[in-house]
Amino acid sequence: MDSIGKQIKERRKSLKVTQRQLAELSGVGINTLTKIERDEANPSLRIIERVLDTLGLVLTTSIKPVNL
Repeated sequence: MDSIGKQIKERRKSLKVTQRQLAELSGVGINTLTKIERDEANPSLRIIERVLDTLGLVLTTSIKPVNL
């Protein structure tokens, strides 16, 4: 599974949006966005949601099996 940073970067590029444009549109700092795309940041869920919403993406969760 690709990291969230990689998915954000791929979606941004497919939409032909620069990092600076995405940062402005989502209200996230350019340095923060760059670090997210490089998997060098540990952003809050709120920041991730703002970026994903701007890109038309959704965050989903699932329950993984537990071996007891």
